[in-house]
Amino acid sequence: MTAMTVFVEVAERGSLTAAAEALEMSRAMVTRYLAELEDWLGARLFHRTTRRINLTSAGEQALERCRRLLELGEDLQAAVGESANAPPHGQLRITCSTSFGQSQLATAVADYVDRFAGVRIDMLMVDRTVNLIEERIDLAIRITHELDPSLIARRLSVCRSLLCATPAYLAARGTPQRPEDLVRHNCLTHHFVGKSLWQLRRHGRDVAVAVGGSISANEASVLLQAVRADAGIAMLPTYQLAPLIHSGELVAVLPDYEVPPMGIYAVYASRRQMPALVRSFLDFLSERFGEAPDWEPQLPAILPLG
Repeated sequence: MTAMTVFVEVAERGSLTAAAEALEMSRAMVTRYLAELEDWLGARLFHRTTRRINLTSAGEQALERCRRLLELGEDLQAAVGESANAPPHGQLRITCSTSFGQSQLATAVADYVDRFAGVRIDMLMVDRTVNLIEERIDLAIRITHELDPSLIARRLSVCRSLLCATPAYLAARGTPQRPEDLVRHNCLTHHFVGKSLWQLRRHGRDVAVAVGGSISANEASVLLQAVRADAGIAMLPTYQLAPLIHSGELVAVLPDYEVPPMGIYAVYASRRQMPALVRSFLDFLSERFGEAPDWEPQLPAILPLG
């Protein structure tokens, strides 16, 4: 099992040295485990040169099978090696966007550490893609239309969005009745999601509308504050908007049109040797959010869910 772990680590990192550092063993020991695995399989797993290392055809065939065997080993270890009554403990380092962290994840984390006194959680709120290995991140919460297939991820929930504005802005500028009306409005946009083109859907028909305005930002929380200051119309996630729509501070714009939803995922570096704390926190988030997250019942019956 250790030799297979070493093999998979070298294959994923493309370097014996990097794998040795990640596994906290010497480079010589990594080389020894690889040699033992190759002897056992009766095949060479890597082409090695002074500059790079690549999988052989036999190595490519072995890689996925070794991954599955390691996962089975972890399942077995989790089933019989851990006390079912032992609470999770230790430190967990997680990251997500500022908007999701402030509006949803912070309270979830507070509830989790209140439940398990032996847990400490370090939260990194940034609006960029974090390198999990380099920044020692155990879990990253990412919201996206399409997840990189090379990542290991678990879907936690759905992220829906609405177009919104204040009643004061709409009273001054008029309420859009059709997507085409948005071209006459100050549309506040996100750098990475619909900066110049908003995608909408109604009755199975997709509509793309070119938009622009006086404010663009890389963080949804900034756009939300600008909308609340009567600056314009923005496309924002319901996890931020629900209480403001419910209270009437903000109004849904073009509520008959759906913004294509995104998935909320927990992304992690490896399934191998996943600590009980990580598994526990993943299960907690999945149960807490789910496909019908608790912020959506706060919305009036204006959200197209189909």
